[in-house]
Amino acid sequence: MSSDSQVKGEAAMMPSPSVPTSSQGPPLSPSTTSKPPELPDELVQAGWSKCWSRRENRPYYFNRFTNQSLWEVPVLGQHDVISDPLGLNAAPAEGGDSNLGNGQRKRRSSEEQGAGPNSIKRAKVEPTTPISPSTPGVKPWNAAPEDKQAQSAMPTTPSPAPAPYRPAVIYWDLDVQTNAVIRERAAANHLPPHPEIELQRAQLVTKLRQHYHELCHQREGIDPPRESFNRWLLERKVVDKGHDPLLPSDCDPVISPSMFREVMNDIPIRLSRIKYKEEARKLLFKYAEAAKKMIDSRNASPESRKVVKWNAEDTMSWLRRDHSASKEDYMDRLEHLRQQCGPHVTAVAKDSVEGICSKIYQLSAEYSRRLRQTHLSLLQDPPTEACASPQPSRLVYCYPVRLALPSPPLPRVELHFENDVACLRFRGEMVKVNRGHFSKLELLYRYSCIDDPRFEKFLSRVWCLLKRYQVMFGSGTNEGTGLQGALPVPVFETLNRQFGVSFECFASPLNCYFKQFSSAFPDTDGFFGSRGPFLSFCPVSGSFEANPPFCEELMDAMVTHFEELLDQSSEPLSFIVFVPEWRDPVTPALTRMEASRFLRHQLSVPAYEHEYRSGSQHLCKRDEMYYRAVHGTAVLFLQNDAGFAKWGPTPERLAELTAAYRPSPSRPSSLSSPGPAQIAPADKDSAPKPSDRPQSDVMSPSGHDDNNNNNNNSSSSSSSSSSPLDKMAAM
Repeated sequence: MSSDSQVKGEAAMMPSPSVPTSSQGPPLSPSTTSKPPELPDELVQAGWSKCWSRRENRPYYFNRFTNQSLWEVPVLGQHDVISDPLGLNAAPAEGGDSNLGNGQRKRRSSEEQGAGPNSIKRAKVEPTTPISPSTPGVKPWNAAPEDKQAQSAMPTTPSPAPAPYRPAVIYWDLDVQTNAVIRERAAANHLPPHPEIELQRAQLVTKLRQHYHELCHQREGIDPPRESFNRWLLERKVVDKGHDPLLPSDCDPVISPSMFREVMNDIPIRLSRIKYKEEARKLLFKYAEAAKKMIDSRNASPESRKVVKWNAEDTMSWLRRDHSASKEDYMDRLEHLRQQCGPHVTAVAKDSVEGICSKIYQLSAEYSRRLRQTHLSLLQDPPTEACASPQPSRLVYCYPVRLALPSPPLPRVELHFENDVACLRFRGEMVKVNRGHFSKLELLYRYSCIDDPRFEKFLSRVWCLLKRYQVMFGSGTNEGTGLQGALPVPVFETLNRQFGVSFECFASPLNCYFKQFSSAFPDTDGFFGSRGPFLSFCPVSGSFEANPPFCEELMDAMVTHFEELLDQSSEPLSFIVFVPEWRDPVTPALTRMEASRFLRHQLSVPAYEHEYRSGSQHLCKRDEMYYRAVHGTAVLFLQNDAGFAKWGPTPERLAELTAAYRPSPSRPSSLSSPGPAQIAPADKDSAPKPSDRPQSDVMSPSGHDDNNNNNNNSSSSSSSSSSPLDKMAAM
């Protein structure tokens, strides 16, 4: 076994036909049910399996984590020859195996050879022991059920469990206990997650995004507004009553206000940020030309044709005559042209844009129905329509979502580590998460999951979780990360210490700070501590932090839910809300909270003087974890009388919260948030003001996100820098 080809030829593992394969088990070995496993439990955990060499006609031992092959039985506590070649950290061997040395270990031939001129440097694959419960007598999640039954009858020598991976920097505190009290609730009727279904859902959502892109191009000749599809998913789930956790299928109205206004704002062309006079002149000419072309090609009324054509021709004539105009002159002329032509252009494009929204919703409903049929076919006990049982009235501390349906057997998901990244693969589809967050998911799973004490389904459920959020984010650069932005760790520590906050209203297992939180997907997130969507979560008392995704419809529904909870409860109840301070135009949610009778205090944090954690924190580098906010943040304290008496915003508490929000000088952070470039304060006059836009029953004053670019010369939305949808990238 001195060459790599010999190892490959001899690594034929021959499973016994009488032993069923495990969904999450180690590599198959030639053991049978009549014989106990020939390897101790600790070696199986470390990735060792017994194989048969056809060439030498004798057994050998193979490690699937390090690709090592040994003729002799591996030694318990044997050091890793890759990360510790000198054996400095090796544990002393026990018993008669102490004489086994490094000479009896075999490494891959590619590692034995020196780095020659033709050698290729490969990514380092760390030979790690799976991160698993190290409680004595408890089998980790990578063990097969058959091995557990046989192992119980075979005595093993005790050995120290491997130390779990400890992240260098921790962005969470899972030891904080909750003070959120709810009424006991029945188990949820969501279908349990399955990798096969999640893979099919990912393919259908990608296909739906492509349909949306094609419809915008074919019908309106524009690219879809950046992240408008993601905001469509958020807005639809506020009113959706369907069964699918991601795809909308039962919404009223069918036409999405969010998607409609974002597409309409890009018609006839997408207005870009203006920085120089030449750009303003070119943009004015393009708008006049596009408006005239559009009104000629659509079924417009004679009056509309007359108004649009006259204004477009007058603008072109002015451009040909006057070559000494300033940038402000061009911008004033553009705003005047939009006011004159905008209502007529909107009227002729209304039916077409509504057709785009309707078509996307119909496709989503069809995909949702198809997914549910496939999912039901995988379940051993399909759900039956049961009569609604009365809601229990007992008050309890909040607990994770429990599914009423048992989980079916899950297929195998492969795990390996590349440097500091955990890679999970299923049917060729790989999802990644850094090892720190992987260990966090394991802790959350251990705290919250009650149906899988031996971690047999852990990898499959982690894969489903990561794939779900990957699909929701989208495939663009920095796309969707605004949905997962989080407050800095010092702010969470202050909220917990000064205001008793122990619950996040809008989070996920990937970005949560506490182990109790609400998230968008109860089916995948419930195993990791989620209490379900917050709009369906009804606490009686407790102190909560709310940092919602920047979707106007979702924020408005959030305020309605807050006021209903505060009005119904006489127990201490407090919500500390963090929203962007958009004033031009102001968002309805911010206006309603400022006028609420439950508002106790409002704090404003200036732009560029505070920061947020990245929405891709489970993948990004450490120096990319924080970024400065390009807009101000409004912190509002909504509390009932009992909550104000217990967690009131006193000057001392507010001073400590403000100090915690200041960026740390020793912590690297980017100067701007990921996503579209923002209009600098000095350039606000260069963009048309939303308050001056033509208003009609089919046009919204809100803008949208544009291409992800932090360059001042890049394109962005035509709305002001204070427009809510233009600042999606700030989170």
